[in-house]
Amino acid sequence: MSARRAEPPTATELGIAEQVAVYQREFPTVDPQVETIVSTLSRLARRMNVAYGRQLATLGITSAEWEVLKALVFAGAPYQLGPGELAKRLGLTPAAMTHRIDRMVAEGLVTRERDEANRVRVIIELTAEGRGKWLELMRMAAVFEADLLQDVAGGARPELAAMLTRMLRRIEETQPDALGRTDDLTC
Repeated sequence: MSARRAEPPTATELGIAEQVAVYQREFPTVDPQVETIVSTLSRLARRMNVAYGRQLATLGITSAEWEVLKALVFAGAPYQLGPGELAKRLGLTPAAMTHRIDRMVAEGLVTRERDEANRVRVIIELTAEGRGKWLELMRMAAVFEADLLQDVAGGARPELAAMLTRMLRRIEETQPDALGRTDDLTC
């Protein structure tokens, strides 16, 4: 077993070990291993979000714009969706989706065109610039994630992925208002 590096606390945060010690002091029956795992996962998720946010800022896009780019990529070539479908996939109101699309059209990330076959229908399509930003962020994220998982041996990764997926399913099944869904999980 390798020695653990002490986690430097931020100005407003105790280190994980100190946090767990407080839990044990105030609630003696708490399982310190469970609290260490859960506290670490929570802190890891927050710090990953900050890191991803910095990557987005480097490319000049917001996390809201990233979600639209991602939804269009997930739709597959030719990377098109109607604004209503985009709003539904992202859990937004039509008005919020319209504002987001307006900004993204102005930035050249997507186009908004009337469907020639059905003039009532509007099509939002990923531009080459939007796809380029999506690909660049994926490259940046891949480097960050490889570094993040450097301590997890290749053979242990499928097991870790399966355990985390089961944890995610469990919370999404027991906390349906947590805005999660399990239909995209395969483990």
